[in-house]
Amino acid sequence: MKQSLTNGHKPLLWIPSLYLGESLPFAAVMLMSLVLYQEMGLTDTQITLYTGWMGLPWVIKPLWSPVVDGIRTKRWWILAMQLLIGAALALLAFTLPTAFWLQCSLALFMLIAFSSATHDICADGFYILGLDSKDQELYVGLRNTFYRIGMVLGQGGLVMLAGLLQKSEMSIPLSWSVTFLAVGGLMLMLFAYHLRALPTPPSDSLKGEKLNILEDFALTLKVFFTKPHLVTALLFILLFRLPEGLLTKIVPLFLKRTVEEGGLALTDVQYGFVYGTLGVIGLLGGGIVGGWLVSKFGLRKMLWPLVLCITLPDIVYVYLSLAGTQNLSLIAACVFVEQVGYGLGFTAYTLYLVSFSHGERSTSVFSFCTAFQYLGGVMLPGMVSGWMSDLMGYSQFFIAVMGFCLVTFAVTAMLHLPEEE
Repeated sequence: MKQSLTNGHKPLLWIPSLYLGESLPFAAVMLMSLVLYQEMGLTDTQITLYTGWMGLPWVIKPLWSPVVDGIRTKRWWILAMQLLIGAALALLAFTLPTAFWLQCSLALFMLIAFSSATHDICADGFYILGLDSKDQELYVGLRNTFYRIGMVLGQGGLVMLAGLLQKSEMSIPLSWSVTFLAVGGLMLMLFAYHLRALPTPPSDSLKGEKLNILEDFALTLKVFFTKPHLVTALLFILLFRLPEGLLTKIVPLFLKRTVEEGGLALTDVQYGFVYGTLGVIGLLGGGIVGGWLVSKFGLRKMLWPLVLCITLPDIVYVYLSLAGTQNLSLIAACVFVEQVGYGLGFTAYTLYLVSFSHGERSTSVFSFCTAFQYLGGVMLPGMVSGWMSDLMGYSQFFIAVMGFCLVTFAVTAMLHLPEEE
C-alpha cells in the first residue's frame, strides 16, 4: 500500500522537511516582521496595521484552493511556492538597506504571504494523498512537531541571529538583511531537497475532469450556512480568540520597547529565547496536555476549564506592564505560563471547529471555519491593537484585554455543543 502511494519514498524523509517549509515563511511574515519593523522605527499603530493586512491570504485561501486543485499537481505547487518564497526572501534581504525599504518589504511580505498560504493548501492535501489513512494518523504528531520547530527557528533562533549580528556592531538594516537571506537560503535548500525527496503519488494528478469551481464553492457555502445553531457558532468562531488576537502582535512589541516607551527592553537575543523559544514550547506543551484532557474527559466537561486557561493567564501582562521588572527569569516565567494557557484553551477551540464541521463536505467546511477564526481572532483584532496601545499605553491596553475576556465568556455561554462528541 505504501509503495503505491509514495513510489518507495519513506514518509520520514519528506514529512518533517515539508512542514518545516510550511512554518518558516509564516514565521517570517507574521512574527519576524514585527521585530524588524519595531527596530526600524515604526509605531505600534503602523506595525500592527501593516502586518495585519499580511494575514489576509490565510483568511481568503479557501477562495482559491479549488483553482489550485485544478491547475497542476500539488507536488508542482509545493516546489514552485518554495522556490518563489526563497527568491522573494532573498530579494527582501537586498532591499532592507535601501531608502525604499518599507514599500519593498510590504510588497514582498505580501507576495510571500500569498505563496505561503498556497503552499499550506497543497502541503496539507499532499499529506493526505501521499499517505494511507493509518499513516496519516501515525505521522500527524511528527508534522505538528516540525511545524513548531520551524516557528521556534523563525521566531526564536533567527531573531536571536539578528541580535547577535547587531552586538557585533552590524547595523540594524544589514543584520536583518543577513537574517532574511538565511531564511531565503533555507527555503531554497528545502526546494532543492524536495525535488528528489517528495514522492509522486499516482493520485496527485490531473485526471482531465473539468472542475466547476463556482458550483463547488456555492455548495460549500450552502452547507456551511445551513448548519444548526449557525449564529451562536459564528459568534464563537469569530470572537472566542478576541483577547489573544489583541495580544498577539502587542506582546512582542511590549517586550522589545524601551523602558521609556513602557516596554521591558528585551534584546533580540533575550526576546528570541523568552518569547520565540520558551513561549512556543509552552504553547506546544499546553496543546498536548489540552488534547489529552479532552480525550479523557470529553469536550463538554473540559470546555469551561480550558476557557479559563486561555483567558485568566493574560493578567501576567498587566502585572509586567505595571511592575516594569527587568528580571528576565520572571518575565520568562510569565510568558511561559500565558502561552501554556493559550495552548490549553486553543485545543478546545480547535476541537469545537472539528465537531462543527462534521457531516457533508467536512473538509471544505473546516477550511471556512479556520478562515473565519483567523479573521475574527487574529487579523482584525491585530490590526487595531497597535492603535489601542499607542492611545492607551501598555498598562491600560492589557487591562482592557482582560475586559475583553468577558466577550470570550459570553460567546462560550451561548454555544451549543453537539450531543455526540
